[in-house]
Amino acid sequence: MRCVTYRVEKDENDMTVERFLRKKGVSRRVLIDLKKENDGITVDNKLIRTIDKLKTGDELKIKVREHEFLDHIIPHDIKIHIIYKDEDMTVISKNAGIAVHPSQRNRENTVANALAFKAKKENKDFVFRAIGRLDKNTSGLLIVAENPLSAAILSDMSSKKLMRREYIAVCFGELPESGTINAPIKREAESIVTRIVADDGERAITHFKTIAYKDGFSLAHVWMETGRTHQIRVHMKHIGHPLPGDFLYNSDYSIISRHALHAAFLNLNQPITGEKLEFFSPLPEDMQRFFPEITPEILKKLCGK
Repeated sequence: MRCVTYRVEKDENDMTVERFLRKKGVSRRVLIDLKKENDGITVDNKLIRTIDKLKTGDELKIKVREHEFLDHIIPHDIKIHIIYKDEDMTVISKNAGIAVHPSQRNRENTVANALAFKAKKENKDFVFRAIGRLDKNTSGLLIVAENPLSAAILSDMSSKKLMRREYIAVCFGELPESGTINAPIKREAESIVTRIVADDGERAITHFKTIAYKDGFSLAHVWMETGRTHQIRVHMKHIGHPLPGDFLYNSDYSIISRHALHAAFLNLNQPITGEKLEFFSPLPEDMQRFFPEITPEILKKLCGK
């Protein structure tokens, strides 16, 4: 159960409970669940209705309980790197080769399986709520919400681009010093996986800045305005600088066995407290070896972090 107490400020006087909580990011689904509880929403330990009005100085408390436990995810002992955890969110630095969610073809080798195993070991009920996705072979930072309230707020933050994830990519050839790729993307005909640039695709914008160039490869700092499937991989191929090791868009495995893309930076506000949080995940060894001289400290400095 997650308990959160809010203080009603002067400009929130006479606001209904529902409007107040919606302003705080409480989703309609969470509100429905709160109203079912005999202590879900209280002021001064007294139950209050969502249509009731609040007064300046009131301390409104909500108690958010879990209602959807998952028993179909198989606990599996997979090593994962948790770099941050609090009551509301966990941040993981995911290895390449591990999917986020189980699928029909991969029921055990996922982040969800690893966290299910950890929950079972700690004798805790398990719910998996990943915020955003990383491709199986993209390494780097991933957020998992720890309760229904933080999940709703984090999902809203993600959809409104209020959290910023930035990537490091290795690309073939010498990239320009910087650039913006504005090219629509759609699913390729007769494929459920491959994406292509097409005039009738969905809006897709990618920005990049070149960090280094050596031996026919560029190291790029990349961030997106939109979040289309495979966006960075498709856009880099589109401008003639595909990622090595990309089984869909440039299947050259001579130097690296997976596409050379890493979610290195993540900035967001803590969903309940609003505290500014910044996370960094150093390049994994298979990408670091392209540019061994670019240490994590240098990488952060070159990316303005």
